[in-house]
Amino acid sequence: MHQTGRILRAALPVALLCALSAGVAAQDGKGGKKLYCWEENGRKVCGDALPADAAGAARTVFNARTGTRTGEVARALTDEERAAAAVAAAEAARTAAEQAAIDRRDQAMAQSYNTEADLRDAFQERIDLLDETVKASRLGVASLRQSLLGLLRRAGEQELEGQPVAAPAAANITSQHAELRRRERILAQQMVERAELDKELERVLQRYRELKHPATAAAPAPAPDNG
Repeated sequence: MHQTGRILRAALPVALLCALSAGVAAQDGKGGKKLYCWEENGRKVCGDALPADAAGAARTVFNARTGTRTGEVARALTDEERAAAAVAAAEAARTAAEQAAIDRRDQAMAQSYNTEADLRDAFQERIDLLDETVKASRLGVASLRQSLLGLLRRAGEQELEGQPVAAPAAANITSQHAELRRRERILAQQMVERAELDKELERVLQRYRELKHPATAAAPAPAPDNG
């Protein structure tokens, strides 16, 4: 009788399957017997035990005595899915660690500066230093550009006079042009960092206010007075 109740096809309603399995359970005295239902070749298959080839299939679990669904078991992941899940888990752990580090830094910031003005002064030192760096880079780019324009002007005049441009002069033009492009990229990056520093200051100030005055920071903004 246990053998005939092992696999039951979808032609029978789940309720009837549960009733049949409940009879088996009543006979062997095990009130906690389970019934499993899963898909096999596009058909629903139910039974009181899982065959080996269905061990990795998604399935629904029922209480065979009451017919009540007691759980769902997802299908087993493929090797590729397990690898992707491992990568996602590692990324989530990295993100959590980064956020924890930010939280610790914010807490240390709130303890290190007594007032918002002190915090602004500390940031101002970084702002001033970066502003000076950007200023120096701009001057360097402008100077190199003028030098390169002078070399190009002389080379152009030589060509207009029918004279070939000497190899050392041509090499110097190529070298200075490459150096100008390099310095322009550096300047562009410095300007991005300068803009990011302003954003960071605003974020840090907001976080500082939240930590120092949580009630004030959480309070909603007053409604506008429309008169």
